Amino acid sequence: MYEHLRAMREDRDLSQKQLADLLQIHQTTYSDYELGNVNIPVTALTRLADFYQTSIDYLVDYTDDPTPYRKKSK
Repeated sequence: MYEHLRAMREDRDLSQKQLADLLQIHQTTYSDYELGNVNIPVTALTRLADFYQTSIDYLVDYTDDPTPYRKKSK
């Protein structure tokens, strides 16, 4: 389910531990995210989308277009 998540991490030569540290979670939890064993909280998806400069839809394989959406004006 989260193939893009793993591919984006590997393309940037990042470890699961590095991403887990970014999200302030344990590495095994991050591994479970990539494997689809647990649902990723929206807050984590938002941080990952911002980090990778893509959309949440792309991270969860809902689309093949990595272009981020325009952010909502405040």
